[in-house]
Amino acid sequence: MFKNYIKIAFRNLMKHKFYTFINILGLSVGVAVCMIITLFVINELSYDKHFKDSDRIYRIHGDIIFGGHNWDMVYAPAPMAETLPEEFPEVEAAVHFRQQGSYLVKKEDESIKENDAVWAGKDFFKVFEQPILEGDQENPLAEPNTMAISQRIAEKYFPGESAVGKFLNFDNRLDFRITAVYQDFPENTHFHFGFLLAAEGLEEAQSNTWLSNNFQTYVKLREGASPEAMDAKFPSLIKKYFEPELSHLFGEGATIEAMNGNGDKVEFNLQALNDIHLKSDFLGEFEPNFNLTYGYLFISIALFILIIACINFMNLSTARSSNRAKEVGIRKVMGSYRSHLIRQFLMESILLSGVSFLIAIPLVGVLLPVFNELSGRSLQIPFAAGGFYGVLIFGAIAVGFLAGTYPAFFLSGFKPISILKGNMSLGLKSGIIRSSLVVFQFSISIILIIATIAVFNQLNYIQNKKIGFNKEQIITVDDVYALGDQVETFKREILANSMIDAGTITGYLPVSGTWRSDSPWWSEGKDPKQTENLVSLQNWAVDFDYIETMGMNIVEGRNFSLDFPSDSNAVILNETAARNFNFDGDPVGKRIYALADFDELNLDNLQGKTVVGVVENFHFESLKENIGPVMIFLSNRPRGIASFRFNSANTNDVVELIGAKWKELAPGQPFTYSFLDDRFGKMYASEVRLGKVFGIFAGFAILIACLGLFALTAFTAEQRTKEIGIRKVLGSTIGSIIVLLSKEFTKLVVIAFLIASPIAWWIMNQWLKDYQFKQELGWQVFLGAGLFAVVIALLTTSYQSIKAATANPVNSLKSE
Repeated sequence: MFKNYIKIAFRNLMKHKFYTFINILGLSVGVAVCMIITLFVINELSYDKHFKDSDRIYRIHGDIIFGGHNWDMVYAPAPMAETLPEEFPEVEAAVHFRQQGSYLVKKEDESIKENDAVWAGKDFFKVFEQPILEGDQENPLAEPNTMAISQRIAEKYFPGESAVGKFLNFDNRLDFRITAVYQDFPENTHFHFGFLLAAEGLEEAQSNTWLSNNFQTYVKLREGASPEAMDAKFPSLIKKYFEPELSHLFGEGATIEAMNGNGDKVEFNLQALNDIHLKSDFLGEFEPNFNLTYGYLFISIALFILIIACINFMNLSTARSSNRAKEVGIRKVMGSYRSHLIRQFLMESILLSGVSFLIAIPLVGVLLPVFNELSGRSLQIPFAAGGFYGVLIFGAIAVGFLAGTYPAFFLSGFKPISILKGNMSLGLKSGIIRSSLVVFQFSISIILIIATIAVFNQLNYIQNKKIGFNKEQIITVDDVYALGDQVETFKREILANSMIDAGTITGYLPVSGTWRSDSPWWSEGKDPKQTENLVSLQNWAVDFDYIETMGMNIVEGRNFSLDFPSDSNAVILNETAARNFNFDGDPVGKRIYALADFDELNLDNLQGKTVVGVVENFHFESLKENIGPVMIFLSNRPRGIASFRFNSANTNDVVELIGAKWKELAPGQPFTYSFLDDRFGKMYASEVRLGKVFGIFAGFAILIACLGLFALTAFTAEQRTKEIGIRKVLGSTIGSIIVLLSKEFTKLVVIAFLIASPIAWWIMNQWLKDYQFKQELGWQVFLGAGLFAVVIALLTTSYQSIKAATANPVNSLKSE
């Protein structure tokens, strides 16, 4: 019997090759999309689980409010890593990290820029038991000026030889001896360090100051220890170590309780290692993490696309039902049970699903590199995993049942007497179910279209919004410290060229990923011991040409000028900082003081800095953030990044000019450049990827939905063949018949649009809530998506409509 089911199923599928092809195409695409998203989400959920005892490893998370600013961060004080094992018996080991940007690493005469070096505490390998392949297995980071390197770095600098015991130079000033080579971190790790520099040689790491938070700190708890119990002990730790420093700074009245009463706070708690990649977006992350909400969203979309494909199969099956009606009637007359027919039709569905899964695998192979490029991952089909094939078989059967259940029960339910009498009115409740399925298909498609438009609408807003500086035609050159004492010469000689309008040297640029430094200040006449008088603001050290090069606007006062020697002690505030200081009158001429310089016994002799100007607010972080307070001051030791504004339309000439001068003044040092607008664009790379992913999903959903609409058109045209013939005999035109058939489907799309619009509006407004500056969703977005869906639907239905309208009525009526 089973063999007979398969044979009949195969014959029926081959008999209707065109519709079988459409069925397989729709299901294959749906299954391929679902497989890719499943691989992606499984990969994201696996982050950091490869570490031994990963469930016992936690990161210290800090939440501090001080001086009107909130730091939700992964930084902690330097002494915390050493103190936690001493204070808390639950802690088995602790390690801290200090990341200080990129380094120029030199083996002999040539330097290479490396971005994956970090200072790490001596107990790194006790917390993260990463396999050591060569060298000191016990404590490779115990001594200053030593380091452990990854296998990839060892092969890069010492190919074919042992790296242990060798030296590498950092930034032309520090020599590190390699004590161990460890296995490369897998891709599904939330950090990927190639160099672990022993923090024993870092001055900041030896600090006993608890009021400075610069280190990412991790702990491994002992077996059975409760992270909740440890969280409950942090307040006592804060009081024991933070409060004495507060009292020393502000006087005996400065207690943690007093801080909390003023609206300030210092809190620390544990964050599970396995939660970092999925649930963390704090200040100080090593790498961008994944938003778990997007994971749920992508899985939902993938399932919806698969369901759309199954609906497509249902509609195609029922649309061609008249071809199977007499078969069903005869089989029932000959004694077939309905259960036998159901098994027959389900077998056809499962067979078709199995073929679709087989075709989906090479389709995934084709699409996966594209998805990897979009997502920044290196996903592969897990052919070597035995469970993969079991999942495929189970999936094919499950999808076959999902797609085939309704058609099986529908077709097997035909009454043989009615069929054999020629009654082919096979619609179920006037086609409400089929119409509802198409409405569902297009609702999902329209939601995805609106989401895609909304994402790119926000990106367009970001690119065109007035951001307070001019990011166009600025080239930036990294690591100018490699020039040594030739920095000013480099700047001066580049500025001498007519292609260059202005230039500045500083690591503080108004884009993410460049230098940041903040500290509390107070204004003249205020009591710094009252924390509400403190303003926490960014402190940016620049040169005289910074404002001009960045294209910023002075709204009060003046810019820095060589004509004023006193500007060495002057500052320019942005509008937010000027407002937060709450000056009495014009801010220009007022004096501000750093909390770090506070000395209650010598308050009258504090030098402070004088405000000489106010610059228009400019965005220096993502538009998800409000514009914070910034103080700009002059530095007599420019370093970091050289930025030049150029006027040439040929950027290659500018790059060649600057590159040639760099090689002349810094031979053997890597010339690394970029453009400021590109740096700005990278701040929104995730949004660009999201828009592209939505666009691809929308395209697949529309493709499959259109196949479903094609099925409904075929079904309707088949059911109304004689009606169309009679209408043509009575004088109806081809155009009127096309309109007659098409308007029904247009109504379905309009209904789908009315359902999808409020849902899409809610979803995208939730997404836009993350942005402090955003483009509101206008009616044009929804109208555009609706019109697009209607046009696509009309194009899809036009084939069957025109075919039915142009058919010879004699052929449709000759049986009467």
